[in-house]
Amino acid sequence: MRELKRKLYRRGSSFETTIPMPLLFHLDSKKKYYVRFNYDKKQNRWYIDFETIK
Repeated sequence: MRELKRKLYRRGSSFETTIPMPLLFHLDSKKKYYVRFNYDKKQNRWYIDFETIK
């Protein structure tokens, strides 16, 4: 499985990957997160996971 890890930024002058808002509703807007994109080659699918920055 391949993995990409990016910081989650608010939209603005950043050129970071944009995540659709419905996927972010369960996150606390006061915390900072990493977004982890995992690719499963066997199933040919991408999975998204959120990790709190400590």
